[in-house]
Amino acid sequence: MANRFTWDERKADSNLRRHGVAFETALMAFRDPFAVEQIDDREDYGEERINMLGMCDGVILFVTYTERGEEIRLISARRAERHERDRYFRENSA
Repeated sequence: MANRFTWDERKADSNLRRHGVAFETALMAFRDPFAVEQIDDREDYGEERINMLGMCDGVILFVTYTERGEEIRLISARRAERHERDRYFRENSA
């Protein structure tokens, strides 16, 4: 797995205004050993995008990112919706 995180600063600012989640905060979700990941294949983005549900300070975040070589590039981060939180707990209850 890649080990360096990057993002577009304008996108990070926009994400913070829109969703109230800083990309720096979203990095903590990558430390969650119970994080749930799924390839985002809803449309062709021109790159493989991964959606991750990960815990961050007691809050489940929905983080979208892509891997570019050794880098993880954050695309968006927000608080998970109810059905996404349910999925996180369901997949970790087995």
